Amino acid sequence: MSHPSNAPAKDVMKKLVALCKRRGFVYQSSEIYGGLKSAYDYGPLGVELKRNLMNEWWSDLVHRRENVVGIDASVIMHPEVWQASGHAAGFADPLVDCLISKERFRADKAPQPAIGAELPIQCADKGQAKTYQEAIAKRFGINLDREGTQLLGLRVADDGTVRARQDEQWSLPFRGYVSPLIGSPFLSEERQFNLMFRTALGAVDPMQDAAETLATLTAADDLATAVREHFPKQAAQADSALGKALASGDRARLMRALIEQVTGPSMVYLRPETAQAMFVQYKNVMDSLGLKPPFGIAQMGKSFRNEVTTEHFIFRSCEFEQMEMEFFCQPGSQKEWMSYWKDERMRWWRQYANNPNWFRYRKHDEDELAHYADDCYDVEFLYPWGWDELEGIASRTDHDLHAHEERSGVKLRYTDPEQSDPATGKAPWSYRPYVIEPAAGATRGVLVYLVDAFCEEQRTDAKGKTVTRTVLKLHPRLSPIKCAVLPLVQKDGMPEKAREVIDAFLAAGIPAKFDGKGSIGKRYAKHDEVGTPCAITVDGQSLEDGSVTLRDRDTTEQIRIPLAEAVARVRERLDAGQAS
Repeated sequence: MSHPSNAPAKDVMKKLVALCKRRGFVYQSSEIYGGLKSAYDYGPLGVELKRNLMNEWWSDLVHRRENVVGIDASVIMHPEVWQASGHAAGFADPLVDCLISKERFRADKAPQPAIGAELPIQCADKGQAKTYQEAIAKRFGINLDREGTQLLGLRVADDGTVRARQDEQWSLPFRGYVSPLIGSPFLSEERQFNLMFRTALGAVDPMQDAAETLATLTAADDLATAVREHFPKQAAQADSALGKALASGDRARLMRALIEQVTGPSMVYLRPETAQAMFVQYKNVMDSLGLKPPFGIAQMGKSFRNEVTTEHFIFRSCEFEQMEMEFFCQPGSQKEWMSYWKDERMRWWRQYANNPNWFRYRKHDEDELAHYADDCYDVEFLYPWGWDELEGIASRTDHDLHAHEERSGVKLRYTDPEQSDPATGKAPWSYRPYVIEPAAGATRGVLVYLVDAFCEEQRTDAKGKTVTRTVLKLHPRLSPIKCAVLPLVQKDGMPEKAREVIDAFLAAGIPAKFDGKGSIGKRYAKHDEVGTPCAITVDGQSLEDGSVTLRDRDTTEQIRIPLAEAVARVRERLDAGQAS
């Protein structure tokens, strides 16, 4: 699918990142210490934007529906939760290094050129192209052609190798993919990388126990014999990590298995998703509230993933916030509910957008689906770098409840006394519900609406000069500040009158901001840049007849209104944007 004609500018991210820091939306974490990669702090305006977004989600998913309830679960859960869900064993992705650029990436997400395809290596600039050309020639013995910022001459041959037109005798094994950053086929072997953060539960440091155990065992003449004597039960189990390490004869692997053996009992994980708590608490929620499928459990909160590649500002980071809902329905009804939630979620995202055509669906191909899913869609957004994921909507069948039922031994079923079991034709019907899961990233949603709202307009100022006006056209319900109250000058009783207006807004529960610093034009520009939808100016006439000017952020039009109507007029603007 091609990009809409009004696609976001490619350079908008650089401008947006600068605006976010300058105006207090997002800061680099621990910046005075050089910053921490993939960690961000939300400033005074950023935290309001994020909370407004999450509150709108909660209001739509929970407060406006009778069949969806919420929970707030612990970030740390029993380790067996992640064993049952497959995260502990399977939440490890194959990692590959580009031997030229040193980029590290996930093999399962890398571009996969077809047989016969050319393999141009795209460099950042001509200097980098020359450096990479020399490195490839020295390490791999082939001198590629350099044209501007590209290195040319490689292709995927019919025999599944990489060949070069400069030397038909030269070849390189083709891994089936190239590096995402520069398109390089010069790659390392795949290695496993665990995406979950681990920590220890308890006041005693398990590493001390591990150190003492290793010191004792490694002092023995025969390490393997000492391990078997120290851990006889675990060493005898051929399928255990310790048993496999002993069988391999690999000393490094055995040392790792020993550390895992000693520290394992106190190890827990920071959750990589909020979803599993909703499966684990499904029975408690259903029983305590007397719920009957179809019903949903919603949760917002932080999750943690030790991402291989963190990129595009807050798009992908190690610590992020999610907005997820698990909707439990009767087996056989999942297609109907999948269609419903797919449409509902697209409606929700588009209703706050200036550019609704920047959102689209992407249906997962059969080879993309998880083995347990029978359907999945992504809500994609047109970011400055192209279409990418915003939210996933998956039909997960009864996989998760089944997995936790088997691991815990607790029945996670619903018994409907009024329905006949399709297998027997007799009532009652006891079944594990199927699940539809709309799962969105709150922090990614913040980025989406910042990109959607960012606008630069060419205007003529009072002196007749053409100037660029930067404005965040945020939906009024998402805007951090709803109204700016501005005294025209800082004298003649105007600041005092403006303070009265502020008090009225705050008493009405509307976030408003007094701003008296700088010229009135600069103050308008500042609030345009942070997305404040309304501005009220108190001037000399306000003191005479009790009227003020109300300015609209998007059109910059100003009208004169009675001061007594100010709160009602702004509330009207907010309510006009309310979801229907």
